[in-house]
Amino acid sequence: MTIALIVIGVIIVIGVIYWIAKRNSFIAARNRIEESWSGIDVQLKRRHDLVPNLVETVKGYAAHESQTFEKTTQARAAAMQAQSVEETAKAEQQLTQALADVKAVAENYPELRATENFQQLSRNLSELEDEIQASRRIYNSNVQSYNTDIEQFPGSVIANQGNFTAREFFEIEDAAEREPVSVNFSDS
Repeated sequence: MTIALIVIGVIIVIGVIYWIAKRNSFIAARNRIEESWSGIDVQLKRRHDLVPNLVETVKGYAAHESQTFEKTTQARAAAMQAQSVEETAKAEQQLTQALADVKAVAENYPELRATENFQQLSRNLSELEDEIQASRRIYNSNVQSYNTDIEQFPGSVIANQGNFTAREFFEIEDAAEREPVSVNFSDS
């Protein structure tokens, strides 16, 4: 009887240690997600700060494109006000499209593209886009790991007890990337 009580006691102690370790791993994963989101947020704020300079530079050469500039300004404002991951993704997608429109306007003005200011702004924006992509990959990797962990048994039981819920991925869909490429080999 004493051996059975010792075995039961050891099993309970191991279970409690496992429960504590698993709960702490959920907390650590949640904190990694928050930290990686702050990395995205920093890059997005840098991007938001760069947009007015780019718009003003292009506006000086193409004042008649006011609708494009207004759309970009509105998209930037919406992106800055977004709160959730989903809202941010939608707003950033609109801002990305608006910036593509500004770049398209700039393509019509070779003297603008030749200016040092425009080249520097374009380079900065391109670098920021790369940094946003890298930050997004880190964030989404942390979310994937965390979501898997809280959904698998026995972690799901501990996650439910601790109110650990699944997180959203941060995805910005580029409409141009999603459209199929049209190929035509006919001579007509």
